[in-house]
Amino acid sequence: MKTLRNVANNEYFLAAKNVVTNEYFPAAAVLFGVVLFWILGLFGGLSLLSSNQTLLTTLSWLLFVYTAAVLSPLAGLLAVLDLARRWRRNRQHEAEHTGGEASV
Repeated sequence: MKTLRNVANNEYFLAAKNVVTNEYFPAAAVLFGVVLFWILGLFGGLSLLSSNQTLLTTLSWLLFVYTAAVLSPLAGLLAVLDLARRWRRNRQHEAEHTGGEASV
């Protein structure tokens, strides 16, 4: 039973390692974070403004949200461009090794 548990844990570890070391992981993680930020923002991200907070807390929150709202679309765009570039490069690389034409 102990050996089976070690094999299962080792398989999960190797699967997680393959995902994290994948070349698409950093850009996909950034894109996921941007999408999650905007989804959470659509479902009540400004709820802090309706509660009684100190002026400094409210201003800090507004500055953070403003910065994130300005920079997150840029980060998302760069992540999409990076994912597309890597995907296209890998398809061309595969086509060269198989001897076929890459359909772009």
